[in-house]
Parts: sequence; structure tokens; C-alpha cells
Amino acid sequence: MKITIKLFASLRRGRFKSEQWDVPEGSTVELVFDRLGLQPRDVSILRVNGRDVADGQVLGAGDIVTLFPPLGGG
Repeated sequence: MKITIKLFASLRRGRFKSEQWDVPEGSTVELVFDRLGLQPRDVSILRVNGRDVADGQVLGAGDIVTLFPPLGGG
């Protein structure tokens, strides 16, 4: 099944802005983290189709996974 991955800010460094992946049925967001070499602590906002989810979220065909890093500043 096809899903779309969108990365923001520092998560794009050495990666991509948006990419479509073919993943097996029943895949979870953890697969996305693994393929990107990320740990849950590297991502502060995780959304699937615009909704906040946990990293165990099962993905469906056509889902859009959006990842934001922790933001700094003051």
C-alpha cells in the first residue's frame, strides 16, 4: 500500500521534504521511524491525516504521515 511521508524543519536534513512509500499492509508509524533512523524522542509532533497519533498507529492506504522535530527557542 502507498503512504506519504512529510518531514519538517531539521528532520529534512539529509532526507526529503515529502516522499511516497510502498509499505506492507498492517505497517505502523514505527516502520516509518525505523526507515528514517529516528527515535520517538526525535519527533515532537506526529500526525496521520492531520490527527495526532502514537507511534504504534496502524497505517492505511493513502495515509499521510507528518513528522515535526522538537522546537527550540524562547
